Amino acid sequence: MIELTTSIAFLVSSMYGSGSTDASIGSATSAAIASTTANAAATTTQQETMDRSAVEAYIKTEYADTPILIAIAQCESNYRQYNPDGSVVRGKVDSHDVGVMQINETYWLGKSKSLGDDIYSTEGNVAYAKYLYAKSGTDPWNSSAKCWSQSAPIAEK
Repeated sequence: MIELTTSIAFLVSSMYGSGSTDASIGSATSAAIASTTANAAATTTQQETMDRSAVEAYIKTEYADTPILIAIAQCESNYRQYNPDGSVVRGKVDSHDVGVMQINETYWLGKSKSLGDDIYSTEGNVAYAKYLYAKSGTDPWNSSAKCWSQSAPIAEK
């Protein structure tokens, strides 16, 4: 977004001259930049919504046989793997929790890599959560149990 705004400002200043004293040109430049910035922000929000919708659909397909994991994904990240800027979603309480399933990299990164699961990608995060669930049930997500235990049946593991 910043690059786009900078590009527009450069384009406008090169068209009208950077040292112009005409107030109407300055106002037009400011208005063009503000409009472009607003449009870019709206596009980012639309992209984030589409990404979240796609991740939610993916989660519901991948975890169709384990609805508790669907509830956990909703509680942990609201079905988000990435932030609008493209960075991976990190936990608010523990920044080592990453992605849609909030896999803690301090505890699980080494094992996830050894299994070939990239917890920084949606597919790898989801796959490693399946592995964790098979090994430990819902224990890795107990800190958010207050949220997800009310919205899905608790697994017997």
